[in-house]
Amino acid sequence: MARHHSDMTAITPEILLRAYSAGLFPMAESADDPEVYWVQPKVRGIIPLDTFHVSHSLAKTMRQKPFDIRVDTAFDRVMEFCAESTEMRPTTWINPLILTLYKELHRMGYTHSVEAWEGEELVGGLYGVSLGSAFFGESMFSRRRDASKICLVHLVERMKTRGFTLLDTQFTTEHLKTFGAIDISRKEYEKLLEKAMQSDDLDFDSR
Repeated sequence: MARHHSDMTAITPEILLRAYSAGLFPMAESADDPEVYWVQPKVRGIIPLDTFHVSHSLAKTMRQKPFDIRVDTAFDRVMEFCAESTEMRPTTWINPLILTLYKELHRMGYTHSVEAWEGEELVGGLYGVSLGSAFFGESMFSRRRDASKICLVHLVERMKTRGFTLLDTQFTTEHLKTFGAIDISRKEYEKLLEKAMQSDDLDFDSR
């Protein structure tokens, strides 16, 4: 995995978007680390939209509609919850500078959140970057069973109905593999990315 350290304070939202369009994304070693580095994995994780898989048990849960799913109503809070350390995730890579930059991208219309609400309590969500016909998933959190999983299902449904072609998960995990996530080479990824960047920016958050 290629890493290139950088001074995040010198990075503008426009530079960040250009980095995504070229296959790079930023991370920090931890939420307390002020520095960031650019990442360009040799092996990239994606979820092919046409083979996205929902387990029978999750489909059953979704039919019960346990959460109210909303889009872009609490982007900042979703990011902040993703950045929190928890028992299950003692450290995260989302530092204050990354928080600031992605919140600015949200106000520009390039980052979005899918949220699970229980009444007026935010109990799960995910966020990512929308560019061309690609969505770059960044992070998710869950305070109720299956909350982030259900958000992911809604994300994919939204992408399909709006003509998106690439769901980039950056890396694969056992959790994401249950939905059909796969690893592909950088060369394969760059072909998919190039095609996605040839599209106009798709409308992610229209109702």
